[in-house]
Amino acid sequence: MNPSKLRWRARRGMLENDLILTRFLDRRETQLTPTQTAALLQLLELPDTELFDLLMARTEPVPPLDHPDVRAVLELLRAA
Repeated sequence: MNPSKLRWRARRGMLENDLILTRFLDRRETQLTPTQTAALLQLLELPDTELFDLLMARTEPVPPLDHPDVRAVLELLRAA
């Protein structure tokens, strides 16, 4: 995916999510594999509150998000 399109998709209404995602993309955007990008896009489909809970490790992914690719990207996001 085009980096500018990925950044646009990562824009959130919740400031906390926006800050985490922007910092993550600033550091890792050029290093993301297509698989990681696809997993990130799946996470970006979530409502802000659900995404924030995942990012803060308050919850863990549930199906259909509960697979290794999403969990790996989630760990990278949590470390950002």
